Amino acid sequence: MNILLTGASRGIGAATLNVLRYAGATIAGQSTGGDDGLIAADLSLAGAGDALWEAALAQLGGRIDVLVNNAGVFEGVALDAPDAEWQATWARGHAINLQGPADLCRRAVQHFQGRGGGRIVNVASRAGHRGDSPAHWHYAAHKAGLIAMTKTIARAYAAQGVLAFAVAPGFVMTGMAEDYLASRGGDKLLADIPLGRVATPAEVAETIRWLAFDAPPSLTGATLDVNGASYVR
Repeated sequence: MNILLTGASRGIGAATLNVLRYAGATIAGQSTGGDDGLIAADLSLAGAGDALWEAALAQLGGRIDVLVNNAGVFEGVALDAPDAEWQATWARGHAINLQGPADLCRRAVQHFQGRGGGRIVNVASRAGHRGDSPAHWHYAAHKAGLIAMTKTIARAYAAQGVLAFAVAPGFVMTGMAEDYLASRGGDKLLADIPLGRVATPAEVAETIRWLAFDAPPSLTGATLDVNGASYVR
């Protein structure tokens, strides 16, 4: 199985890269800098998703079976920030968290239509359902858009064998999450998670692996929550 995985250099992406390789997949991984054999692609730039798709397709011998959109940024901006800073933060988040995945999904659907099908796994967020902090309107909005896009793809192309799933983690214990927990008063924040801890990258990675390899076709369009029951639907 050939898989294109974005955001593969750290956190959930690095864990997913290891899990998918262990499962026997051949991976074309992406990172902004392109270190450790990953494809360099800055998804904040227009057209980067299309260029990444072509590079991954060449690396994987002309066939991609699964697209995993994991790359994302979580950058806050204050309500009273200067207008230029506010707009730039929204634009950067939109490019990386939504437009880049949309461009890759478009290319994936077109590719899968000519090959009898394929799978898309979009890594969204609990924020796409319940919102986020006052400094992260944009993050919640973009992740909600990613979930809606996943559902739209599933409904539009299931008959052609194109399956689309989303994963919505809550807090995940990456370096970024550790800093955020500390800034929010970790114990108080953890009290909002019935499980009593945040998810691990390995837990999210295993969910992604299952969707890429084993999830039944009838699950297409679903979003799987990985948040310790901190938000239930």
